[in-house]
Formats: sequence, C-alpha cells, structure tokens
Amino acid sequence: MKIQVQTPRLTLIPLTHNQLRIWKQFGREELAKSLEIKHNPWEMGLFYEQEMLQALSDFWIPQTAKFPLDYYWYTNWEIILKDASCSVGGIGLAGLPDNDGTTEIGYAIDQKFEGQGIASEAVEALSKWVFEDKDMQILRAETPIENIASQRVLMKNNFQKTGEKTLELEIPMEVFTWERHR
Repeated sequence: MKIQVQTPRLTLIPLTHNQLRIWKQFGREELAKSLEIKHNPWEMGLFYEQEMLQALSDFWIPQTAKFPLDYYWYTNWEIILKDASCSVGGIGLAGLPDNDGTTEIGYAIDQKFEGQGIASEAVEALSKWVFEDKDMQILRAETPIENIASQRVLMKNNFQKTGEKTLELEIPMEVFTWERHR
C-alpha cells in the first residue's frame, strides 16, 4: 500500500527506508529520480540543513529499519509541489504516538518557495492524517524564537504556544514549544 497525502497543490510522500538510503548515499538528485520528480536543489538555512542531515543518519534511517510497517511515522515526507513536479521541502513526525498519545511534527521549506503557504498547507494535511489515528491526542512542535513565519504556520493550524526552552545544540537555541490537541 502506497501512502501519500494529497492537497490541491501538494503531494506528501513518506520516504521508505530504501529511499532514505538513496538520499544519504547518492544525494537528493538520485532521490528525485527514484520518486520520478524533477530535481530541485533545496536552499535552506545552515541550521535546517544540518538538522535534516543529522535526522537522516541518526533517526530516519535507523528508525525506518526498526519499524518497517510504521515507517511513515519515522521518516521525512517529501513535500511535492504538483505544478512544479519537484520537492520543495520536508515534513515529518517523531514516531508513533507515545503512551499519552503524543508525537512531534517538524518541517522545513526550500527558501525559494517560502511565503507561498506551502508549510501551512503541509502541516494542515499531515496533522489531519495524524489525527486519524485513534491513539493520537497531542501533536507537539518547536520553533526558534526568531522564526516568526514558522510560528504563524503553527498558529494557522490551531497550535497553542505552551512554553519556551533552550535546545542544547552546538550553539544553544531558544525555542517556543507548541501543542495541538485532538
């Protein structure tokens, strides 16, 4: 069964374990070929680029190998802009809902496609899909304090700001925490 989420402008495609390995080993151009879409070299800020590459190696590849039947909860979903037939970003989850019915959502959009409502549309579509799971109760997110556009995406999608914390990264980062309830 091929899982995809459709909106009028977008197709969200969860990458399989093998597709993630193609990305890591051969790059995004080969990944695009495997998805039968045009290659679009993403332009993302250094933080998002590094975060995505780290997730690829340390989370998506190992978790999709560990949970092959539920891989779509543990992978990057390519955000395909139908008109352009190319990937314009990624969105994903932090795994199946935990015992409290909670998981986290994250996303990044190619800078060339920012400001077009793509992130809002993708978050809305994946949130609807997530809440079809009867165990799902709370969807969480984090946004850097200075990323006003990302905060607007979450507000448009009925997320409520729940707090603020510091992520202990190479360079510590202040973030807002968010939740959307069923």
